[in-house]
Amino acid sequence: MVVKVFGPTYGCPKRVVVCLIEKEIEFETVDVDLFKGEHKEPEFLKLQPFGSVPVIQDGDYTLYESRAIIRYFAEKYKEQGTELLGKTIEEKGLVEQWLEVEAHNFHPPLYNLVINILFAPLKGVPSDQKVIEESDKKLEKVLDVYEERLSNSKYLAGDFFSLADLSHLPFGHYLVNQTGRGNLVRERKHVNAWWDDISNRPSWKKVLQLYKYAV
Repeated sequence: MVVKVFGPTYGCPKRVVVCLIEKEIEFETVDVDLFKGEHKEPEFLKLQPFGSVPVIQDGDYTLYESRAIIRYFAEKYKEQGTELLGKTIEEKGLVEQWLEVEAHNFHPPLYNLVINILFAPLKGVPSDQKVIEESDKKLEKVLDVYEERLSNSKYLAGDFFSLADLSHLPFGHYLVNQTGRGNLVRERKHVNAWWDDISNRPSWKKVLQLYKYAV
């Protein structure tokens, strides 16, 4: 059965799509228009009761939450494609650590910036300048930690590309290309080198070619 991915034009589903490409897994996509409220329709809520994307269907198995999904596919298909989990228990621990850092330290302030800078104007809602200022400060501190880490390691979990790096691609793209804050990456030598490396992977280029961002 071909894997189905719902909502590929948005940030978090792209985390899943790039993982599938790295793992050489055949898939198809189903568009979900958030601006038309399709994620709140009864049929979709049967798949994802919280009404958000992505959702995947792997045969008769349904899973949501993008980081859970990429862990699932990296483990299920660990014998094919790119090794994304680490080979030793120590490597696996570092991959999990930096996945958590991405989810709890990197993503929240960047998500707030994306919502207020990109989505709010489209919805005709005023941007919250206080949230933007606070998020900028938080993100700068996070990236300072990344700069230190990446001064000693090519990738976040070590000298190998992993889920920890891959998970940064969708919202890192927003940061560098769409929020007017690319300088936060460019002015940090090691973060910049890391970003140039991971964002130029063929898998990510293919994602951007196939599924342009809805915003």
